[in-house]
Amino acid sequence: MKTDIKNRSDIEKLINAFYDKIKVDSKIGYFFNDVAKVNWEKHLPRMYDFWENIIFSTGDFVGNPMAKHKELHQKSTMTEAHFQHWNALFNETVDELFIGEKAEEIKQRAANIAMAMMYKTLG
Repeated sequence: MKTDIKNRSDIEKLINAFYDKIKVDSKIGYFFNDVAKVNWEKHLPRMYDFWENIIFSTGDFVGNPMAKHKELHQKSTMTEAHFQHWNALFNETVDELFIGEKAEEIKQRAANIAMAMMYKTLG
């Protein structure tokens, strides 16, 4: 039975499942694997911190995701379709694992973040 997102452990479960999809995704996986050459051992804990801060206001994330996305866009052009696909995969993963107020909140926050990233990155 699905429950709501309650703690960091749930955030880690979500982020791991989401990036497992991203790593093999035919539409956007190459941004992570080939262009950014993501070091997953470093990236995943940062994403745990990021999303835990977004949902539980921990203050534990320090970084500039916008700069990273602009840098990535300069290396390999991103489009609105890429951002929409990222968001669809994120929502799909949340819905597979969780249900409830925080699950809905994280999907809404992800949509807002993706839109802001898209507009600021693509111009």
